[in-house]
Amino acid sequence: ATAAAQGLIANQTLMANDSHGDGMAVTVPDVFFYTTKVDAEADTNRTTDDATAKFVRVAVEFRRAVYALTPVVSALRSGDVGAEAVAGLGSAICKVPPVMICNPDEPTGNTNKNLDFDAAGLAGHGLKLISVGNGNSAWAPGNFGYLDTGSSTTNPNVELRQALGWITPPGDCSGLEGVKTRTGAGTSVTPALNTRFDIYEKITGSGTADSCPSGQNCPPSINTVKDVVRKGGAPTDDKKCDAPKSNEWELPTNQYLPTSPTADLPVATVVDAMGLPRDKCHAVSINGSCTYHSVTPSKIGDGAWDRNAYFRVNYGWTSAQWPGFINSGFSPISVSTPSRYQVYLWEIANRGTTIGGKAILPTAGRTYGSGGNARTDFDRPRCSQLQGSPAPPGYGDGMVPGGTTVDRRRISGAVLNCKAWGVNGGGGTVYPVLKWVEYFLVEPSINRPNTDANDVYVEVIGETTEGGAGQTAGQVVRRDVPYLIK
Repeated sequence: ATAAAQGLIANQTLMANDSHGDGMAVTVPDVFFYTTKVDAEADTNRTTDDATAKFVRVAVEFRRAVYALTPVVSALRSGDVGAEAVAGLGSAICKVPPVMICNPDEPTGNTNKNLDFDAAGLAGHGLKLISVGNGNSAWAPGNFGYLDTGSSTTNPNVELRQALGWITPPGDCSGLEGVKTRTGAGTSVTPALNTRFDIYEKITGSGTADSCPSGQNCPPSINTVKDVVRKGGAPTDDKKCDAPKSNEWELPTNQYLPTSPTADLPVATVVDAMGLPRDKCHAVSINGSCTYHSVTPSKIGDGAWDRNAYFRVNYGWTSAQWPGFINSGFSPISVSTPSRYQVYLWEIANRGTTIGGKAILPTAGRTYGSGGNARTDFDRPRCSQLQGSPAPPGYGDGMVPGGTTVDRRRISGAVLNCKAWGVNGGGGTVYPVLKWVEYFLVEPSINRPNTDANDVYVEVIGETTEGGAGQTAGQVVRRDVPYLIK
């Protein structure tokens, strides 16, 4: 950075005639870096640490003009004349849903505005978020809300569904260091997230998939393993692809309902359809019994999900078999306690192949019962092909993450210390962003015996990095723009 400042342009003076050895050249001997804007303007607390250098101050060398044609030659001089400037770098994150969460690790009465959220240390842990947005009351730790990106407010619910469902969210980019929250409903917009699981909701009854407003597509991921089944009917009948509101997608009679926050589901328990589940301590009841930093119940789980039940229900593998099977095929998983996100990516990499006698992400669904009582469990998209206008092929067969294709079950979100900053549902206040974090969408947001449609359940992947591990090229776009401060 120093070399760039000193060699970027050729600075010349047209006034100085002080017989300086550099002639007309003006050099930049001083370049200093600072962590805060205040320090940069006051020239205090200089830093040489690359990671914390956020602002720069540049000063040019002092020169002097000697005025000619004065009564006494060289009697009048300009004195030392120099110049300096302070600049910063404005950064923004783009092409991601404008969402935020209140730091789940923030205790009651917190006043520490820089309280950390250990995204890297919590990788693989489940996180229970509550969708909010309306009202002026302060938001609580673990609340899931929306950011104001400058789009119109004529119909905020439609625009928020666009932001959560469309491939490319509308509005401006969100600043990395400061964002504005926005009012918006909870359950009326979370159906847009469900489109990523191949679930579409016709809210108005007009034949339009209102969970995906017109203007762009809302395709699902190629991997839509979930715990709901579709009612019987012709495979190409789009009326059988409506959301749980019309009961076209519904929970199976024998659903995954753990009774212990620590123990796996008994082997003898029959489950017809099972998606990647919550941490057991979250799945056991509506509030869960997870403990984190001595807080119970906590919105932060322990990362212990029922792997044995998942592989048994979906593939028929025993607890002794599945560790070896997932350590084979494409993108093998060698760890003994894989995260849900790792299993999800492994299934995508091996889709259509047979491992351990079972097809991975088969195209055909598994049907239970017969006639009008038949229920089908689909692991890959069925309904996305039938939605949209015009009719088929609609949104296609689902998106395979990688390269420039985004992962539809991965979202980025700003983390804010809502208690310390007094964050609420709007008002135009700019709140500092603690950090941006990547999350994996674990399940559709619907009512279950132990969940609520307001819940947005995710697994922590880690901090948002452009081009980081597991990051697809099209997932996050970061823009950096320098700006003059003084």
